[in-house]
Amino acid sequence: MDKPKYYITTPIYYPSGNMHIGHTYTTVAADSMTRFKKLTGYDAYFLTGTDEHGQKIERKAAEAGVTPKQYVDKIVDETKALWKLMDIEYDDFIRTTDERHEKVVQKIFRKFYEQGDIYKSNYEGYYCTPCESYWTQSQLVDKDGVKVCPDCGRPCELAKEEAYFFRMSKYQDRLLKHIEDHPEFIQPEARKREMVNNFLKPGLQDLCVSRTSFKWGVPVTFNDKHVIYVWIDALSNYITGLGYDVDGSGELYKKYWPADVHIIGKDILRFHTIYWPIMLMALGEPLPKQVFGHPWLLNGESKMSKSLGNVIYADDLARHFGVDGVRYYCLREMPFASDGNITYESMIARYNADLANTLGNLVNRTIAMNKKYFDSVIQQPGEVTELDQDLRDTATGAVQRVIEAMDTLHVADSLEEIMVLARRSNKYIDETAPWVLAKDEAQRERLGTVLYNLLESIRIIGILIQPFLPETGEKILAQLAARPEAGTLDSAAVFGGLVPGDVTGEAVPLFARIDEKKKLAELAAEAEAAAKAAAPKEEPKEEPKPGKPEITIDDFAKVELKVGEVVASERVKGANKLLVSQIKIGTETKQIVSGIAKWYSPEEFVGKKVVVVTNLQPVKLRGVLSEGMILCAEDEAGNLAVVSTEKDVQSGAEVR
Repeated sequence: MDKPKYYITTPIYYPSGNMHIGHTYTTVAADSMTRFKKLTGYDAYFLTGTDEHGQKIERKAAEAGVTPKQYVDKIVDETKALWKLMDIEYDDFIRTTDERHEKVVQKIFRKFYEQGDIYKSNYEGYYCTPCESYWTQSQLVDKDGVKVCPDCGRPCELAKEEAYFFRMSKYQDRLLKHIEDHPEFIQPEARKREMVNNFLKPGLQDLCVSRTSFKWGVPVTFNDKHVIYVWIDALSNYITGLGYDVDGSGELYKKYWPADVHIIGKDILRFHTIYWPIMLMALGEPLPKQVFGHPWLLNGESKMSKSLGNVIYADDLARHFGVDGVRYYCLREMPFASDGNITYESMIARYNADLANTLGNLVNRTIAMNKKYFDSVIQQPGEVTELDQDLRDTATGAVQRVIEAMDTLHVADSLEEIMVLARRSNKYIDETAPWVLAKDEAQRERLGTVLYNLLESIRIIGILIQPFLPETGEKILAQLAARPEAGTLDSAAVFGGLVPGDVTGEAVPLFARIDEKKKLAELAAEAEAAAKAAAPKEEPKEEPKPGKPEITIDDFAKVELKVGEVVASERVKGANKLLVSQIKIGTETKQIVSGIAKWYSPEEFVGKKVVVVTNLQPVKLRGVLSEGMILCAEDEAGNLAVVSTEKDVQSGAEVR
């Protein structure tokens, strides 16, 4: 009989920097779900990967002095190493720079164009490079007098360029009906209401699906001025990774599509529940069965962000808490629908309470008692009392409760059910007091029964916890020396998988209790050392400028001067004198760092017309890329003003 199929995906992560604990949570959650489905008899397939194109990557690579491909290759290698460290077992890792992906994306784009779903027009509006999102002026949010991206809070660039657009409204009513007919399609329920009420019912705008202002992307085959914009490129990975092709798909696609669930962060739910299903409708392909937008894992009260400096990395945590310690905390602390929270204090508390005191202590002392009282030989259980039956019912009932919780993606609840069994087992030790029974030879059979019940309870815990904490589950079953047939989920539903007469292994502590005060001091010292290493160096004092030699008209002709308009500006972190500004010069936008923060605030600088040296070799100032120079005048008293034109002229006008 064929196994039922199950296809699960994470989002493909944007490798502009290393993956933090939030990315790790998503991937560990998907890995645990995949492992659990395999444990319950499914033929499960797990896809993850990276979304590697776009303007942000292009700029990051330029700052680093490497090609975009070199830049993403390094981060992808580090990401794969991190997933291996975190015991994540994926079936495939898709990269949007893979030839297998790019060629199919080009075919998809052409198909949309030929069937009239895509048309060419002009775009004018605000673009957020970090989020790769377009916004109208009304959608921007006011922040200290500056209009910023509603998602990330950063300044947006005013952009105007030729682009291809997807006719979203054509499929709007069809998508609404699908959501109404399939109430499980978007989860949790609150996310579904948000998508329907905030985006679908007000009416969908056509979606910009190509760009001409940068080159790092999948080229449009019938118009080489354009590259395919992020969402058609990125979202298609879920089918290209299985071998989908417009001209005929492979067996893997036919076997596993449609996806059973896309596991994503709630911040990208709109793209996965509106854009993606509409694209699939346009392709004539089935929609995924479910999209689950999980909440965020916050650091304190804030979403993790490199710009806020509050990012926590899983490999750092693993050095202090172990891989399974980190996996447990991530999965246990993330509720189904509300944001989770990570602090070192709460992580230590959870580790000590659940892993060290409850689970670790239960396994260690039970295995140790069986060795002490019966030389590690598993005893034949005798009469079952009401107390014994209560433990047995809790143990076998936990199996179904965990399955039910996992079927609805309540991962944290599944782990709680396992801990309920561990706590009940510890209470059973206190109720039966094996050390007292051991003093009375007449109670030896009763002692053997008590220890058998405890060993069986631990066996069931070891089976159930394997998908979440693979190493821990394996260690528990190894200490029990359980036979292979006693390590299956089916066997966990029946109390009595261990064979009397078999010999248990050595009691090896699973989780050592952490000294909170000592660990917090250690973490604080590491953070202080890292901050010192990352602190900007003191700015060098300016030397007096010597007189400059005469130049010829030919020398002057080498300098390209143009009028630019400041469309966004902000202070450079850690540099009091520097502003980094986005300067619109005709049809392109350049990023320029200038030492003018003493004389201009970012807010008053936006909107000014300035004269810019546009052919200056790009450099990095305080680690920030600068692609030109703004001309300024400075008097003997040190007063400074940017150079502008007497009359208002169009940005991009040449100065000569």
